Amino acid sequence: MNSVSLAGAALTGAGLVGYGAGVLVPYPGRELSLPALMVGLTAVAVGRSDAEGPT
Repeated sequence: MNSVSLAGAALTGAGLVGYGAGVLVPYPGRELSLPALMVGLTAVAVGRSDAEGPT
């Protein structure tokens, strides 16, 4: 697993935790959990495609 995929997985996890916490308890900045989730999933996809290399 390369660094982009690893960072994307961490950001996705943080986004999911932030979203879950925001559903239970309103806190400042909870709206940032959705962009974190989207950017994390994109980074995982980019990291996986980059690891395969050209065919």
